[in-house]
Amino acid sequence: MLLGKTQKKGRNINDLIVGEKLTITEKIEDKDLLLYLGLTNDNNPLYIQHDFASKTIYAKPIVPPIMLMGIITAAISKYLPGPGAYITKQNISFLAPAYHYSTLKFIFEVIEIDVDENGVVISVTAKDEQNNAVLSGTFYVNPPAIEQ
Repeated sequence: MLLGKTQKKGRNINDLIVGEKLTITEKIEDKDLLLYLGLTNDNNPLYIQHDFASKTIYAKPIVPPIMLMGIITAAISKYLPGPGAYITKQNISFLAPAYHYSTLKFIFEVIEIDVDENGVVISVTAKDEQNNAVLSGTFYVNPPAIEQ
């Protein structure tokens, strides 16, 4: 935690431009999955048990979709627009499973700006190392407000 430390605010509505992009790459490791499962108490065997997953259409354990959402919301909070941003709405489709040890490339793009409502629309896609689309979505975000 950043108790007692002043955190720099993210970029406000006037600092963003349509077409602006951010790319991040995340490798999904066992430690990440175990932390997620421990924090959420999610015990779906599809996420961690190889013998169970091998009997499903996925053939091996998959990454929980909500964990992928955490990667997205963290990137919005840290980078685009950054600290102080608030997601107000999201629309996301999980197109294919992400598997353990996958390296995922997330691409964020500002596709719309509404200065009057202090809102931006950010599209997000993610692909695995074989270039398979894993997810696609749109996030409606309020950047940090401009101080009057």
